[in-house]
Amino acid sequence: MMTQVILGRTGLVVNKNGFGCLPIQRISREEAAGLLRCAYENGINFFDTARSYTDSEKKVGYALHDVRDNIVLATKTPSKTPEGFWKDLETSLSLLQTDHIDIYQFHNPDFCPKPGDGTGLYECMVEAKKQGKIRFIGITNHRLPIAREAVESGLYDTLQFPFSYLASEEDKALVQLCRDKQVGFICMKGLSGGLITRSDAAYAYLMQFDNALPIWGMQRQRELDEFLRYQTEKPVLNDEMRALIEKDRRELAGEFCRGCGYCLPCAAGIDIPTAARMSLLLRRSPSAAHLTPEAQEKMMRIENCVHCGHCTSHCPYGLDTPALLLRNLADYKTFLTK
Repeated sequence: MMTQVILGRTGLVVNKNGFGCLPIQRISREEAAGLLRCAYENGINFFDTARSYTDSEKKVGYALHDVRDNIVLATKTPSKTPEGFWKDLETSLSLLQTDHIDIYQFHNPDFCPKPGDGTGLYECMVEAKKQGKIRFIGITNHRLPIAREAVESGLYDTLQFPFSYLASEEDKALVQLCRDKQVGFICMKGLSGGLITRSDAAYAYLMQFDNALPIWGMQRQRELDEFLRYQTEKPVLNDEMRALIEKDRRELAGEFCRGCGYCLPCAAGIDIPTAARMSLLLRRSPSAAHLTPEAQEKMMRIENCVHCGHCTSHCPYGLDTPALLLRNLADYKTFLTK
């Protein structure tokens, strides 16, 4: 039997497996449609996308518009102005081929929008809800203080926040706070941007939090098949998995890039989310794909860094990204000489 989650005071009941639609921007429309329909036909009914995910919304609308009443749609606006908010909302409605969005989210703002704060953004949410264009108000964030402020404010129906078995005690407390405040908790980065390589362990860990809805970013059939299998063959958090989790926590503790991508675009053309995690990727996945001539050329772009400060000022985790990139490049060069 499939496990379900109630998203706080929204009352929305969804499959414990959510579909994160960021990766489908990397595949063709027909490939994306096939993947989305397969997910839907196998019980997945929560789909999360964003205005910022290039053509993701368009692909979701193309694939699922005829079953709209059977699914929960969540999307996001990164806009900082009322004008941008309304433009984004109307664009999302059109591309998703729907007259309403179930959960409309502020996309990782660097503050917590509130009524009367001078931006007019929260007031836009309220008006959109009155017009029937959205059902519930949500927010996504990578910054713990802003996430906590949003939950405690009572203004938000859902919170989307990174959560995996690498979570800190403060992160776990945030999940409990959402439960206490009846705020639906949507967890992104359940595989920590690809650094967690055992999806069964990731799934089993998150099953412990019955108010948490993981959204898995999938772009390949085999990835979807894994999570569909877990719906009926639920992984058990056994001693072997606990040992693996502890090992990963030790290896990944401290300063590491989560791969969120808010540092982009880079003026020097550096693929920061990949380059800043290269040392970990080389040791946690097959290394050959990271050592091709094309991959080497991308890594060497680190030497062209113009130190503009964009990546540092936009990192939600406060990383010294240029220094992290240089350390990864130095380590990468050792692999090239082996």
